Amino acid sequence: MFSSQFEPSTGGFSMSQSPSQATESPAKVRDGNPGLVPVTVKQMSEATESGSEKSVFAINGVDINNVTLVGVFQNKSMRNTDVSFSLDDGTGQIDCKRWMNDAYETKEMEGIDDDMYVRVVGHLKSFQGTKSLAVLSVRPVTNYDEVTFHFLDCIRTHLLHSTPQAKLQVGNLASDSSQSTPVRNASNGLNSITSNQPPVTHIVDGIKGNDQLVLDFLQQPSNFEIEKGTHRDEIARSLKLPVNKVIDSLRSLEEEGLIYSTIDEFHYKSTSGI
Repeated sequence: MFSSQFEPSTGGFSMSQSPSQATESPAKVRDGNPGLVPVTVKQMSEATESGSEKSVFAINGVDINNVTLVGVFQNKSMRNTDVSFSLDDGTGQIDCKRWMNDAYETKEMEGIDDDMYVRVVGHLKSFQGTKSLAVLSVRPVTNYDEVTFHFLDCIRTHLLHSTPQAKLQVGNLASDSSQSTPVRNASNGLNSITSNQPPVTHIVDGIKGNDQLVLDFLQQPSNFEIEKGTHRDEIARSLKLPVNKVIDSLRSLEEEGLIYSTIDEFHYKSTSGI
């Protein structure tokens, strides 16, 4: 079912996807709050209202802001100002709404039909006890592997945010696998990181260098309020940085769950403002 939506398998993700688009890493905790969190519909339905001023809901006791889900797009209802639909990921179904602010967004949503697998980014809302998703971005899934990897991300994030013992186990698994860890590469599928290669590290308590400059720029109110995000070339011009350096920082920040791509792979927006 839905096989016509996906490209023929090549042993990795499609060439049109970057690794971060194909499988978004679980959000890293920064200043006590996660960024873009992979979740299931069931987790969202069980999310509890939080007393924190920074977030309305919490999953596993951790306040959440923006979330990402993968599921089947259903019950599309398109109007001039918004598109309403439901997302079913096998664990449940949730109502979603995306407001249409320009012609590009309208055209993008016209290309998404019922029974397609999509990746959705948004934030959880509740009205009269009924939860729904305010959608920031919708993208078709072009390789079914992304569905599998999304659920693996959900499991790993759940463990990282649960008991200290589970966190330790996940950390040990990451350490044990560092000697030879299969990783996805957009151009040649699965590669292996061997012991003579430097391990991939993530900055948890803070971000330094160009990454911080790019994040601060995207979090500025004037940029955060732009619905379609900011083009990477504009970021490079404003910060007087080489485009390749900006691209590296964008990839790093996206993997950390601190930013996400919007209308295409060139426009980016922060998951939170200043």
